[in-house]
Amino acid sequence: MTLLAPVRAPSLRASGPRLDRVLIGVTAAIVLIGTLLVWSSTSTNDTLTDGDPTAYLRKHVINILIGVGLAAAVVVTDRRWVRILAPLVYAGSVVGLLLVLVMGSTINGSRSWLLVAGLSIQPAEFAKLAVVVGMALLVAERTESSRTRTVGALEVSLMLVVAGVPAVLILLQPDLGTMLVLTATVFGVLASAGTPRRWLTGLAATGALAAVVVVSAGVLKAYQINRFMAFTNPDLDPRGAGYNTTQARIAIGNGGLFGQGLFGGSQTKSGFVPEQHTDFVFTVAGEELGLVGAGLLIGLFALLLWRALLIAKHAEDLFGRVAAAGVACWFGFQAFQNIGMCLGIMPVTGVPLPMVSYGGSSMFASLMAVGLLLNIGRRSRVPNRS
Repeated sequence: MTLLAPVRAPSLRASGPRLDRVLIGVTAAIVLIGTLLVWSSTSTNDTLTDGDPTAYLRKHVINILIGVGLAAAVVVTDRRWVRILAPLVYAGSVVGLLLVLVMGSTINGSRSWLLVAGLSIQPAEFAKLAVVVGMALLVAERTESSRTRTVGALEVSLMLVVAGVPAVLILLQPDLGTMLVLTATVFGVLASAGTPRRWLTGLAATGALAAVVVVSAGVLKAYQINRFMAFTNPDLDPRGAGYNTTQARIAIGNGGLFGQGLFGGSQTKSGFVPEQHTDFVFTVAGEELGLVGAGLLIGLFALLLWRALLIAKHAEDLFGRVAAAGVACWFGFQAFQNIGMCLGIMPVTGVPLPMVSYGGSSMFASLMAVGLLLNIGRRSRVPNRS
C-alpha cells in the first residue's frame, strides 16, 4: 500500500523552470523568524558574543547565504544529474560519519563534529538528506526496471541497508536525537515507496524491540538515560537533566498570548535557558512572541509540509515522489521533536529546529533539502505554484 497517489506518466507542458513560490515564501518566512530568534537569544549573552551583540547574527546570516547558494545549485541541477550525484552524496556522508568516529570532537557528550579550518561540521545533518536520496534512488532504479513495478522483500532489505550504515555510525557517536529523526524519516520513505503494510508493521515492532535492547545493553550514555528520566519527571533532577525542561516551560509560559516582545523576554535576557540559540530556540518564540507568534511559526512548518507532500503527490517519477515524501517526514518529525522537547511533551535529545536554530550544518542540509523539493516540483503539476 502506498500513502501517496500513483506516479503519473510524464506529459507535454510548457518548457522552462517553474518554481513553487509558496514553498519559497514559506521557507523565507521561517528563516527570517529564525534569524530574529537567534539574534534575540544571543545579543545579551556576553559569554557567547564577547560583548558583540551582533556576532551570532552575522554568523547566522552567513550560514543562510551559503545555504541558499547550495539550495540554488540543487534547484538548477538537471534531474538526471541529481540521480547520478545521489550515490556520491551518500558516500560522502558515510565517509564524514566515519571520520567523526576517528577524529571528531566531543561536545555535550556526543562525538558528532569535525573541526575543519576552524569550522564545526556535523556530518549527521547531511546524512539525513543522503539517506533520503539514497533510498529514493535505489527503489526507483529497482522498480522502474522491473516488470511488476512493486516493492518486495529484496527492495525493502536493500533500502534498509542503505539507511542502516549511517544509522549505525550515528548510534556509535552516540547521537540519539538524529537517530530518532532518521528512524522516522526511513519509515516514511518506505511507506511512500509502496512498501506493503505487513512489512511496515513488522519493522515498527522490530524497531521497538531494538530500542529495548539498546537501553538494556547499555549502549546509551548515562546522560541520555537521565534525559529520558527527566522527561517523565523533571523533579527527579531539577538542577541537572530536568533543568532544561523546567526552564523551557517557564520561558514559554511567560509569553502568554502575545509575548513579552522581541528582545524583551525575561528568561531569554537572563540566559536561564541553556542552548537557547540552538536546541531551545523555540522557547524564544514562546516567550517573546507569545502563543500567537509561536503558533504562526508552527503554522509555517505545517504549510511547508503540505507543499512538500503536494510535490510528492504530483511528482513525475518514483524517485521524486519518494524523495519529496522523505524530506517531508524528516522536517515534520524533527520539528515535532524539537518543539515537543521545549514544551515538555518529548524528551530532550538535542536536535535543532530546521532553518530556525543556529548552526551551519543543519542550515545547509535543510536548505539543500528545500532545493531538492523545488527541483522535483518544477517538473510536476503542483497547483497554485507560479
